[in-house]
Amino acid sequence: MTKAGLLGVGSLALCVLLAASAPLGATAAEEPAGRAVAPRSDTGGTLRVADLFGESDEEKAARLQKEQNQDDAIGRLNDKVRDLEDTIRNLTGENETLTHRVQELDDKLERQRKDFEYRLCAMSAQQLGAGTAQGDPNAIPCPGAGGATAASPPPAQGDTASGTAAPQRLAPGPGILGTLPGGGTGGTGSSVIPPASGTQAEFSAAMNLLAKGRNDEASAAFRGFADTHPKDDLAPQAIYWVGDIAYVEKDYGNATRAFAEVIKKYPTSARAPDSMLKLGQALIASGQKKEGCTALAALPAKYPHASQTVLAQGSEARRGTCR
Repeated sequence: MTKAGLLGVGSLALCVLLAASAPLGATAAEEPAGRAVAPRSDTGGTLRVADLFGESDEEKAARLQKEQNQDDAIGRLNDKVRDLEDTIRNLTGENETLTHRVQELDDKLERQRKDFEYRLCAMSAQQLGAGTAQGDPNAIPCPGAGGATAASPPPAQGDTASGTAAPQRLAPGPGILGTLPGGGTGGTGSSVIPPASGTQAEFSAAMNLLAKGRNDEASAAFRGFADTHPKDDLAPQAIYWVGDIAYVEKDYGNATRAFAEVIKKYPTSARAPDSMLKLGQALIASGQKKEGCTALAALPAKYPHASQTVLAQGSEARRGTCR
């Protein structure tokens, strides 16, 4: 068949299709002049040529490109979600690690705190001449005593092997906590104070505050005890500890007043020789060297039966300062 024949057949087929798609009873005359007649379907809708011959190459390419773009966006979102999940897992692991380390540090600090409290209490008990053993009626109750934190004894006051100066210690007590030397001043015997005494409980409470390092509270408790019970056998001890706490804290004015009060009010008490020694040392430390040396020089004459430790300390202080 010739080319012209093919074109004629194609034109005829197109006309047949257009005529078949037109609604029944419709004529070309019914359309406005100059308006192109759009092919219509049997249902009255517009019939697209692409619906007959398929989508064009441009439409197919646009559709494929759109689908590809959507796939790429979904892939990127999935990658971000996986990255976020990995980050969350890593952060969760690091958080658990840090939480574990913080718990270990808290436990370590708690053990060190308990160990420090026990060492401080045991050191104070050692200075006061009291024990920390359970069952001892004269023992100072130390937290953690007998436990794992109390396994190591407190360091000696004069130990400087670590290169640090030893802390200043309080004056040693006259004997076991709750006892006083018998036989006058400077004696070596002891007479136990009846545990049923009401004042003994007050004095022991003040001593416990001192053993725990709560110096301000202890000083106030000792002062209150001495003012409330001035005739009690423990009153001179209470005033002595007021002065000793002030001396350790370098409050030499209050220290000298307290030691002088013991000597004046209770000259024959067990604490009088210690107060005489500390009075001289406090006066010298406050800059009153002449008065302090006078007090130290009068110590052996006023209290010849004082303990050898007190007399030796007074003599040593005089040799080092009073020349």
